Amino acid sequence: MNNDLYIASPLGFSEVGNLFMHEKLFPLINGLGYGIIDPWTLTPRKDIQKVMKMPYGIERKNAWAKLNVVIGRNNVKGIDKSRGLIAVLDGVDVDSGTAAEIGYAVAQNKPILAYRGDFRLSADNEGAIVNLQVAYFIRISGGKIVTSLEDIKKYLPKVFPK
Repeated sequence: MNNDLYIASPLGFSEVGNLFMHEKLFPLINGLGYGIIDPWTLTPRKDIQKVMKMPYGIERKNAWAKLNVVIGRNNVKGIDKSRGLIAVLDGVDVDSGTAAEIGYAVAQNKPILAYRGDFRLSADNEGAIVNLQVAYFIRISGGKIVTSLEDIKKYLPKVFPK
């Protein structure tokens, strides 16, 4: 059975996010016997760097527009190949890309285990931990929102039994 999980998160945008992802989250998931599909590696870094180094202007804008399609398509392929998602929900609000990946995964009947280690309130009301629609999609996928790395250890095998 495919045990590769797509990691949906905004963590790759920051140095501290990358450290958490590579030193805590990925080793935890791998240690439980699951593989990782990392969207931050699905598009060659050199392709992104090439556009980032371009001078500001219309050529750079057009290059980003083309590359955005490639990145989006690569991420969809990654979700399609996965058994399901681990979604990181930290932040003042759930990252819009992560929310879109959650919606796509649910439409593909893939379960989601979501992690929110951020203690700030980020919900529509006191009945939810994050946006109510995001929480609903996670629940109907057969998944769960957890708030600690220890809870990932506990619930990962329940959401994705081997």
